Amino acid sequence: MLDQLLSIFANVEFYAAIIRMTTPLLLAAMGSLLAEKAGVVTFSMEGMMLMGAVGGIIGSGVTGNVWMGVLLAILFGISVGLIYAIMAVSVGAHQIVTSVGLNLGALGLSAVLYPLVFKRGEEVIQTVIRVPSMPLLKIPILGDIPFVGNVFFNHLPPVYIGYLLAPVVWFILYRTSWGLKVRAVGEHPHAADTVGISVAKVRYATILFAGACSGLAGAFLSIGLLGSYMENMTAGRGFIAYTAIVFGKWEPTGVLLGTLLFGMADALQLRIQALGIGIPYQFLVMFPYVVTMIALISLVGKASWPASYGSPFRREAG
Repeated sequence: MLDQLLSIFANVEFYAAIIRMTTPLLLAAMGSLLAEKAGVVTFSMEGMMLMGAVGGIIGSGVTGNVWMGVLLAILFGISVGLIYAIMAVSVGAHQIVTSVGLNLGALGLSAVLYPLVFKRGEEVIQTVIRVPSMPLLKIPILGDIPFVGNVFFNHLPPVYIGYLLAPVVWFILYRTSWGLKVRAVGEHPHAADTVGISVAKVRYATILFAGACSGLAGAFLSIGLLGSYMENMTAGRGFIAYTAIVFGKWEPTGVLLGTLLFGMADALQLRIQALGIGIPYQFLVMFPYVVTMIALISLVGKASWPASYGSPFRREAG
């Protein structure tokens, strides 16, 4: 058994799988990090991802064009983000309670939309629907490098987008005036308001960006990895993406490492399942979540979230 387990780490496909399994978490977490830095709790990523997954499968299946599926997935994610922004920013509703409600609503709505679209007459199609899926994009020259090429440069397009988001988000936050506004709104919204920064506009923009990235993450699962849809296919990845933000202490580099940790654990459990060495699959499926929780408890230390985190902004309160 030990030899079989060690053979996993000698296989180039294992490392390529880590990159793939990390991608949906990285897209959602990096997209939501800007909203988090603006003081908004993005616990609704699960709902955004789930709607992105069903939107991707509907768009690709109905039009026969995978990129229309990607577009619809992003729009579905933005729609959930818009609802959340209205409730959290304009109405001032409790952000965690609102997020839980949106996640449950997305779970129910996605379960209704899929059979509603894919049915013949009054009969819902029971078989797995296959739709056009994203093509692999091999980077010229780099993709031909032994080992490195297969691990890093022969993936679906969202993989490259996800990993490019890490330096882009870092640059936006710490090297642009707009990033300074985002951090100011998260730390001192009343002070930001007094110098002419629109707290509502900044928070709306960052939440909609989070919705777009989470929607793309959902599309990666449905019309990227699988080319089909199953109910609740995100399987809590939105919550893990949120955990990665906490793990990374609201910093892009730390968030990247947090998502890689879960991606590695997920890829490892899939490889162990494939070996068929007698470990009950239920324990293996649970393994990535256990690893994430252990890392969160033992390695994070004291978290340092934005000062106005989760608090609605009221101008008259200042």
